[in-house]
Amino acid sequence: MAKINENYDKLAAGYLFPEITKRTKAFQAANPGVQIYRLGIGNTTEPLPPSIIAGLKLGVEKLANVGTYSGYGDEQGDERLRKAIAEKHYGRYGLSIDPLEVFVSDGAKCDAANIQQIFGLDNVVAVQDPAYPVYVDTNVASGRTGTFDKEKGVYDELFYMPCIEENEFMPNTPCDPSKPAGWKADLIYLCSPNNPTGAVMTRGKLRKFVNYARLAESVIIFDAAYSEFIKDSSFPKTIYEIEGAKECAIEIQSFSKSAGFTGVRLGWSVVPKSVMGGKANALWNRRSTTFFNGASNIVQEGGLAALTDQGRFECNQVIDYYMGNAEIIRKGLDAKGIRHFGGTNAPFIWMQTPGKMKSWDFFDKILNEAHVVCTPGAGFGPSGEGYVRLSSFGHKENIKKAVDSVVNNLKI
Repeated sequence: MAKINENYDKLAAGYLFPEITKRTKAFQAANPGVQIYRLGIGNTTEPLPPSIIAGLKLGVEKLANVGTYSGYGDEQGDERLRKAIAEKHYGRYGLSIDPLEVFVSDGAKCDAANIQQIFGLDNVVAVQDPAYPVYVDTNVASGRTGTFDKEKGVYDELFYMPCIEENEFMPNTPCDPSKPAGWKADLIYLCSPNNPTGAVMTRGKLRKFVNYARLAESVIIFDAAYSEFIKDSSFPKTIYEIEGAKECAIEIQSFSKSAGFTGVRLGWSVVPKSVMGGKANALWNRRSTTFFNGASNIVQEGGLAALTDQGRFECNQVIDYYMGNAEIIRKGLDAKGIRHFGGTNAPFIWMQTPGKMKSWDFFDKILNEAHVVCTPGAGFGPSGEGYVRLSSFGHKENIKKAVDSVVNNLKI
């Protein structure tokens, strides 16, 4: 008799973003004609830059000519793109990355979910709290956690690293004195700039994690999908700027937010040969060649275009546009007297709910009063309660209307 994976039954409630969509649709159905302003899901809205469009067109044209047509490519990614990522992305930080350590994929979310498959189920997993849900949910579905404690809002056997105002929304290294001696985190998920809080890890803080991982023989899974939004050079844009990180860290990256590829789909992971004595690189290569046929040939041409000097210049203009939106949101919240964080080196603003209101209660309140969709912080973990995430992705005119509606209509 066929059996299901019962670990899926452990997943708490519905996935965060579909639940937002469900509630928003219900409100729209009950209030036809009302304009809804979306500051919730972080989806890009602006057109792809000209250089990338030219690259994508080139990819299509190649498929129309017998001399340049290509079918299956390398599962690990086009050799030219892997080399460009190593030299043009990491090379600008003075880093030496072997193209054979770069694996091109169809997005950072997929890699963040799939990377845990190369590790044993008995590994103790640590996550930032609040955290992007995919880190938690995929490990739950794989069987690395116990059941969900509804009262505490946590999974048994999962190590939560609180990111709260007292530690500037940056986690401390995982060490729990209440656990038996020797209980350490084996896999550590970090995201900087952080989704959802918008906080960026300092070099000193990240160095502590690298030192911890090397000492504990742990592996850091570092999500740097929003790194291009960091404008302050004092913050590291890649974990490999920290000495020793290539011995203990896997980095996941994406073209989604930096180049507008949310619907185009292209990302990569770097798995250094020095992590776990080369075993991680070998296993990820095995996993990639077994489960994946490679990213789209057409899309990879767009990725190559994004990494040119002109492509990077054009992409940075779009990033500046979104960060201008973030400034509009922050100024509006200031005018309303609402406390908030982030939004300076990241596209997300972490807003504290007035009067310590529950996140989902405030979601309903701001939707009903200001017709604005936000993302409840509680959906990212227990430390997210009492906050909501606002996204700067959107057309500027809509961002302004949303902020004006909050300032003029939200009752606090």
